[in-house]
Amino acid sequence: MTDARPLLNQLDLVVGDIDATVAFYRRLGLDIPERAIWRTASGAHHCDLDLPNGLHLHFDSPELAKAFNAGWQESAGGGSRTVIGFALPSRAAVDERYAELIAAGYRGRQPPYDTFWGARYAVIVDPDGNDVGLMSPSDPARRGALPAL
Repeated sequence: MTDARPLLNQLDLVVGDIDATVAFYRRLGLDIPERAIWRTASGAHHCDLDLPNGLHLHFDSPELAKAFNAGWQESAGGGSRTVIGFALPSRAAVDERYAELIAAGYRGRQPPYDTFWGARYAVIVDPDGNDVGLMSPSDPARRGALPAL
């Protein structure tokens, strides 16, 4: 067995509507140029982004997913059990971005609040039902008691 360790470098979301997804993530604050979107006569099928931190973010249509993954299946309830996390530079930025997305008609799952680990955190829902976390840097002075689990 090789000793090469895997490196998480790509997140690929299969989405129902590339244009709606691009609009959401643009409003979230990602710079998505039109040239990043692959369109055919039947519509948009792929968006390829290289984020500043080195992560590759892809959006794929179900048709494209079926073309490169023979085992791909639609999820029964839509969305996923994953939270796609985005860092914001401040506590105020979390509140502002959440408010902007809600005002634009997106659904919130968790309004901004101060977490036990010291960050400001909120969750919004993207057009495909994926949870998108918005988090400020953690402030050790704002840490609270751990939840009773």
